[in-house]
Amino acid sequence: MFKYILKRIGLMIMTFFIIFTICFFLVRALPVSSIGAPGSDAEEIFRRYREALGYNEPLIVQYGNFFVRLFTATDGGNFGYSWNIELLTTPWDLMSSRFPPTVLINIYTMIFSVPIGIGLGIFMALRKNHVEDQVLSVLVMLVISVPSFVYAFLIQYLFCSVGNFPYSTVEAVAKYGGNWFAPEMTASFFLPVLAMSFGTIAGFSRYTRAELTEVLTSDFMLLARTKGLTRTQATIRHAFRNSLVPIFPMILGEFISILSGSIIIESVFAANGVGGLFLESINKRDYDVFLFVGMFYVLIGLVGGLIVDLSYGVVDPRIRMGGKKNG
Repeated sequence: MFKYILKRIGLMIMTFFIIFTICFFLVRALPVSSIGAPGSDAEEIFRRYREALGYNEPLIVQYGNFFVRLFTATDGGNFGYSWNIELLTTPWDLMSSRFPPTVLINIYTMIFSVPIGIGLGIFMALRKNHVEDQVLSVLVMLVISVPSFVYAFLIQYLFCSVGNFPYSTVEAVAKYGGNWFAPEMTASFFLPVLAMSFGTIAGFSRYTRAELTEVLTSDFMLLARTKGLTRTQATIRHAFRNSLVPIFPMILGEFISILSGSIIIESVFAANGVGGLFLESINKRDYDVFLFVGMFYVLIGLVGGLIVDLSYGVVDPRIRMGGKKNG
């Protein structure tokens, strides 16, 4: 197990390094737009700053300078600077200021949707092939088939345009941006949380139903019933616990993805989170910020995949990953 962990960490680091190298050369090869008109003082300052920081060097030299600056920079500019969003602000400072809304929206989504999804899946498994199960299965497939941003636009129209929802995310962020747990701020997250919850609830309910249905029809459940356990007792003590083995990594993966947030949902409701910063860096051609946030998403995905894989061995000790087969 320990060798497997080391191997996976090594592969993760190598994968991240390869992706970063490709993205670095592609991003640095893009044309740069000045922050001022040609011949203006702003344009001259912009040119001199970039020249002093080595942005006019050949790409391979810039690549080497990046790693030198990564381990030696003391002003926080290890990953470069923002030129068009906030002049000479480091990407880390920009992203850290956008973390709270992203994390809170996703935490609220987990708290709201995961219990409902698992509970709905349990109900569907216990009522398998009944009318309730068939109706809910059709609804779940319809919900999964529709992208989350479609729900975002529908919710925005129904609650804001028609229903005149009193809590605006834009106004709440502007007024309570420093107090993320203010009641008005929490209420303003209701709409993006609702939009993100549909897919999560449907995904967990379908997966829980499939796993619990398989466990309920297994041989050890028949043995538990023959020993005198009622259907409810056998389901709670044996079926549900065994079905949680593959479900728990899903919950863990959902929790890890909190940091990555939802780019489209944040943009629709103007939540001013990390997803909004990523889109803003693309629209304004702020390449250092774009590279930093993009690599952050890549790192979250790689670390999340590693932790989810390792969690299988923690949840069920019978699982031994990376082990050799005998014979």
